[in-house]
Amino acid sequence: MQESATASNPKNLIEGATGKWEVVIGLEVHAQVASKSKLFSGAATAFGAEPNSHVSLVDAAMPGMLPVINAECIAQAVRTGLGLNAKINLKSVFDRKNYFYPDLPQGYQISQFKQPIVGEGEIEIDADGETLTIGIERLHLEQDAGKSVHDQHPDYSYVDLNRSGVALMEIVSKPEMRSSRQAQAYVTKLRTILRYLGTSDGDMEKGNLRADVNVSVRKPGDQLGTRCEIKNVNSIRFIGQAIETEARRQIDILEAGGKIDQETRLFDPGKGETRSMRSKEEAHDYRYFPDPDLLPLELTMDFVGELEASLPELPDAKKQRFTQEFGLSDYDATVLVAERASADYFEAVASGRDGKVAANWVINELFGRLNKEGKDIADSPVSASQLGAIVDLISSNTISGKIAKDLFEIVWSEGGDPAEIVEARGMKQVTDTGAIEKAVDEIIAANPDKVEQAKAKPTMIGWFVGQVMKVSGGKANPQAVNEILKQKLGIE
Repeated sequence: MQESATASNPKNLIEGATGKWEVVIGLEVHAQVASKSKLFSGAATAFGAEPNSHVSLVDAAMPGMLPVINAECIAQAVRTGLGLNAKINLKSVFDRKNYFYPDLPQGYQISQFKQPIVGEGEIEIDADGETLTIGIERLHLEQDAGKSVHDQHPDYSYVDLNRSGVALMEIVSKPEMRSSRQAQAYVTKLRTILRYLGTSDGDMEKGNLRADVNVSVRKPGDQLGTRCEIKNVNSIRFIGQAIETEARRQIDILEAGGKIDQETRLFDPGKGETRSMRSKEEAHDYRYFPDPDLLPLELTMDFVGELEASLPELPDAKKQRFTQEFGLSDYDATVLVAERASADYFEAVASGRDGKVAANWVINELFGRLNKEGKDIADSPVSASQLGAIVDLISSNTISGKIAKDLFEIVWSEGGDPAEIVEARGMKQVTDTGAIEKAVDEIIAANPDKVEQAKAKPTMIGWFVGQVMKVSGGKANPQAVNEILKQKLGIE
């Protein structure tokens, strides 16, 4: 990995006994390719099947079985490279990475080494109060190993080969991150891009996206320190914890006069510590060589061009458009584009309406309720057209904001057409100034002491507004109530 040319934010330096230290972070993210079959066989990739039920003769490494490249996996890797503003290599080579493990039937993994399918790219992240560009070193395709299961029998380990041969994209960053927050923002943004592209579902709970985290520390301005790799971290929260734990461990060793051994470690979130797994292998330990069963992969510019033309609008472009087209704040646009489904939902609600009002309802009411109930936007009981109808009823002054919240609750729980519900249940806002004036007169007459207080302190008008709204069952038009009260109380 090449060192970043970017300077570290002084706020990210870690205080040690001998002064300040800088943490240097690089990530190798393994994302499962979204495809129905494996990288070199026709076996299914669906999650949750019975052990060893999705295994072809190729996956099980039966003698004489030859790999055949899955064209869709190649296309998905190219789409991802394009989404990362990366160089697409028209010629790439599959190599054998040789090592022995019980859940690797072939005794080697088919991967890519010197000639990957995707070269250098970049991701823009927002972290630590600034916008940073993090370099991508490469993206290569490789097949996943199987899974060893150690808790089914007191004397034996079982092997499940359902994952054996599943296509992975390994996306390697440059060591340009300088805090755990930057690393978390990087993985979050990368996951969002993959999901927008449809090239990986990024489901960390299923193991479809996991990160190897490379951590080293140094005094600011010094040469890069010896790095340790923390393997298979499977949540964004754990990535942050693992970096902070490992950085502190290395600082403590160096300040005590020790040295850091280059090794592979595991993070134990329960104990809040990293522990040694094995000494870190170098590339020559794997004896890479081109796979003799697979010809070099050669792509055409036309193939790449067709894929590029079919890419969706990506989160950065969508965020910029939302701020310009709908006048949204940077924060609101960021929240809305975090998931493609959320952005699509908002856009359907905002179409032909006030974008800021639509964003307010989507973020505060809808997302708030979805989070409270642990639901995904795909499972929302309130559709975009229903929420849009509620916004229409507010903008036409048919209902007040308070009534709208009651209406949202009804639609969430019972469904139905918002306009019909308002009509059937008598929820329309009272805009008849005569009726409002009558209520105002009665409240003023009954509260002469409050009237004097309001004349002395105009903010007291809020108490009167509350009383009128209470009498009207929340149906009085708040704007009309305010205007009539100001007039009656002689308040400017």
